[in-house]
Amino acid sequence: MTHFQNKVVLITGGSRGIGRAISIAFAKEKATVIINYKTNNNAANETVQKCKSFGANVEAIKTDISNEDEVQDMIKYIINKYGKLSCLVNNAFAPFKFDAEQRQMADQVSWDEYDTQFQGAIKYAYNTIHYCMPYLKEEVESSIINITSNLTKRPIIPYHQYNVAKSALESFTKNLAMDLGRYNIRVNCIAPGLVYPTNGTYNTKEKLKENIITQTPLGRIATPEDIAGPTLFLASQWSEFVTGQVLYVDGGFTI
Repeated sequence: MTHFQNKVVLITGGSRGIGRAISIAFAKEKATVIINYKTNNNAANETVQKCKSFGANVEAIKTDISNEDEVQDMIKYIINKYGKLSCLVNNAFAPFKFDAEQRQMADQVSWDEYDTQFQGAIKYAYNTIHYCMPYLKEEVESSIINITSNLTKRPIIPYHQYNVAKSALESFTKNLAMDLGRYNIRVNCIAPGLVYPTNGTYNTKEKLKENIITQTPLGRIATPEDIAGPTLFLASQWSEFVTGQVLYVDGGFTI
């Protein structure tokens, strides 16, 4: 029996890219995997089938996590069907175009654009955490893992609204960790570097990828699968004394 066999794990944005890799990794460890997604039915179904190929109990739930009522209904459904919730992975975020050459400069970004990214980083996480918290408290050990970005530490490309919102999510994580430790709920961040390929990075120019690779001690760009292992670590007993931390998964780029 693996550590995750009796765990119920919810992954937001779990059908594509990093979220898909995380969903599959938990499925391989025989967790019960709940894949939250917003629009892409085909991607969700494909990821569910992939997870089931490892013998895991898995389900996809279509929910707009910007909507509190929908989140509340999703959590009620999970608890009614599976009886508990052990781990929440906040991977979903508001759409953002990663284009180093066409990005907005500091004097071009509107407050509404900042607000959109704050909603995607903080409100999405707030909604899921708020409604999951009563059930995470009931577990002997439980964890929340928020996906941020190494751009919070080293903004090699100043995507102002995105980077600042992810920085706020890291602060949210640390403050939650202070309060939730008494319930043995651990709250941590994974901060990936450039991850390729994902929907947000398909259009990344080769020149930028080469620039990052030359500054990365491990000499390559991350794949979605590179983020999955550290996520499992932070959800497992191997990290039972780790909370309020930001784990940079970028091959050493932020050194």
